Amino acid sequence: MIKRYIAYIQDNPEGYWFKRKLYGWGWTPATWQGWSITLIYLGLVIALAISANNYTEFDAFLFKFIIPVVVLSAFLIHLCYARGEKPRWQWGVKK
Repeated sequence: MIKRYIAYIQDNPEGYWFKRKLYGWGWTPATWQGWSITLIYLGLVIALAISANNYTEFDAFLFKFIIPVVVLSAFLIHLCYARGEKPRWQWGVKK
């Protein structure tokens, strides 16, 4: 199964940064650009989460954690749409 998944990801003549997930709906990184964007996103969310530990009031938590995470997530989804395959429900590789 892993060999089929790797072959699916490597079959990328259009050069998509993000390919459709093999099972379900969404994307998975397919190139180094996609992986770097994903790792940057995760690093920023983790940094925001670590700094959110110091916020005692809800207003500070809302404006310094929740809103930035929503904006970062919206940017990541936009980038996946722009640089990836069109999403659709998929359950395995077509035979």
